[in-house]
Amino acid sequence: MKSEVFSYPEALRSCVCCPRECRANRLSGELGYCRTGAGFQIGSICLHQGEEPVISGENGICNVFFTHCNLHCCYCQNHQISRNDGPQIEYILTLDEVTQRIESLLDQGASALGFVSPSHVIPQVQAIIMALQEKRQTPVTVYNTHAYDRVDSLKSLASLIRVWLPDLKYMDSGLAQGLSGAPDYPRIATAAIREMVRQKGLDLKLNTRGEIQEGVIVRHLVLPGQVENSKNVLRFLAREISPDITISLMAQYYPTPHVAGLDGLNRSVTPAEYDEVLDEMDCLGMENGWVQDLDSKDTYQPDFAESHPFEF
Repeated sequence: MKSEVFSYPEALRSCVCCPRECRANRLSGELGYCRTGAGFQIGSICLHQGEEPVISGENGICNVFFTHCNLHCCYCQNHQISRNDGPQIEYILTLDEVTQRIESLLDQGASALGFVSPSHVIPQVQAIIMALQEKRQTPVTVYNTHAYDRVDSLKSLASLIRVWLPDLKYMDSGLAQGLSGAPDYPRIATAAIREMVRQKGLDLKLNTRGEIQEGVIVRHLVLPGQVENSKNVLRFLAREISPDITISLMAQYYPTPHVAGLDGLNRSVTPAEYDEVLDEMDCLGMENGWVQDLDSKDTYQPDFAESHPFEF
């Protein structure tokens, strides 16, 4: 199925890329909720080994980290580039500069290209992929999202994205409002994941090296004090999608400076909390995917002030 592709940059004249549907004229300088213009606002383009094994592969994935966000989780680990208020680390690049940097990393052995937090820059993502195709560069494209995505936007990417990598953060509207300013998140994200599964199915397609070529992997970050929310996320996936869906259950939460003073968010997940969520996953018969060690929180703390945010 050939998807309809947003015309870049005309789609940004009255922007409805994401569920906020601000209709901001980003071509004339209006910024909308995400505070993002019509260009290519980038936090980093780098090789990253820290994704799931089938995504990172032997040589890492080339990840494009976009700045700002349409969800704005108060605890975001990428807070140096994702916040919509105050100064942040950001580079304004041309399309040619973006594709040149990507090509240099593909030349180093990366076979996959990830777009991180792309929900508010759908036309830019499409423009990058099509520009690479014109240069006969066809990496495995990975859409790494919080899942606060419009179904129509996902349909527009159907012929361009090979791997969907969504989070499913909340099944509680109050929690979604309190932590991410989006009370409709459960409805929006579950519809988005249904669409991703409709497009790709449940089975991951791997090459002979065990690297993903197509499929859906759903991530869930366990938050401190929110075990019931995590259980409800797993129950939705197992009962409403399938227990065979591939899931990556993450324990890497750590309190950033923005939540250091907030009760409940100012600590890591305890072993008892994570074990309780793991037990629920077992009870639901969910066997496909990955879990993390609790000390992973010490590994996944990027510094976007560095040329490579994930090397220390």
